Amino acid sequence: MSETHIFQPLVAAIIVAGGRGSRAADPADDRPKQYRTLAGKPVIARTLCSFRDHPRVTRIVTVIHRDDADAFADAVSAIGGPHESAFGGATRQASVLAGLEALAGDPPDIVLIHDAARPFVSAQTIDRVVDALAEADGAIAALPVVDTLKRQLDCGTEITETIPRAGLWGAQTPQGFDFAKILTAHRRAATESANEFTDDAAVAEWAGLTVRLVEGNTENTKLTTAEDLMTADTRLRREDWTRLADIRVGTGYDVHAFADGDAVTLGGVAIPHTAKLAGHSDADVGLHALTDALFGALGEGDIGSHFPPSDPQWKGAPSDLFLKEAVASVTRRGGIVAHLDLTLICEAPKIGPHREEMRARIAETCGIAADRVSVKATTTEKLGFTGRREGIAAMASATVRLPLED
Repeated sequence: MSETHIFQPLVAAIIVAGGRGSRAADPADDRPKQYRTLAGKPVIARTLCSFRDHPRVTRIVTVIHRDDADAFADAVSAIGGPHESAFGGATRQASVLAGLEALAGDPPDIVLIHDAARPFVSAQTIDRVVDALAEADGAIAALPVVDTLKRQLDCGTEITETIPRAGLWGAQTPQGFDFAKILTAHRRAATESANEFTDDAAVAEWAGLTVRLVEGNTENTKLTTAEDLMTADTRLRREDWTRLADIRVGTGYDVHAFADGDAVTLGGVAIPHTAKLAGHSDADVGLHALTDALFGALGEGDIGSHFPPSDPQWKGAPSDLFLKEAVASVTRRGGIVAHLDLTLICEAPKIGPHREEMRARIAETCGIAADRVSVKATTTEKLGFTGRREGIAAMASATVRLPLED
């Protein structure tokens, strides 16, 4: 028997994604943590799916940093559908208000406010927050504090106090509210320059609203540090290896001739050369071969059937668009890209000095780790059209893992 909910309001969600995530900084990846990937899928995409797939949520607004419009578009491209966004402010509080204002023209009954860096919120937690709002102005997911709490001096490590943990809870998100009341509270806080609040429940409490606690879920942690991201990625990949037992391998091959020019684009990297590669798009023979390999693994034709050269919209297009769409096709089928192997065949230019940059660029485009990408080069000992330096060829293989069909 399906669960019967006691409260059926019109529910919208605000996903707060404007932070910089400095504590999760990675020298190899300067993207804010919400745009980094967990098992090949961006954190923010996982978070959005938790709310998009929930039957009680009818609208979602994601509040992003003004510098992240392209990163947001890239991150959500793999999960399909339109995604409404608004630009945030200098603080989390200002960003939440921006999200609330974006909803104000067509207001919901209640709003759920959730951190983008909490991708593991459960559907049951969302239900508990919504149901509690039948009898309160606000409700937040939280867990009781189980560790003994100590207070220390501002400087140093000396303990000054042990704090009783009875009645203490650790706040999570989502935090849900009567929409009109939390909008009024946030507007008032902005007008009065009351900007010291660390979460939306604190704004609601300051405004005199009643806020209840409901049980959160232990996996609904906020990804804060680089170690948090690494731990979550490892766990998800272990789960995927068990769940995604349908292993497919596809191959791709492509050739482009040289034309007058001064650089070639290979593996997403522009390399100075005495010629360019001729083609309808940017003629990146390496990315074309990889794209064909992925579509081949899925049994979905080739690059020409998805991006016909007769279509003027692809004239001069960067080939990473084609590769991203092939990866998105894997994602839409519930799978992941497990490995990519690319071999470039040419006498010139030299590939070795650019190999690592190509690996990194392909990995970023596909949302996978660089150690899952191989780039190699060879010559044909001056035989054939590549030996005569008339063009470049590429061979690729792609391994994907898909769920077993019932």
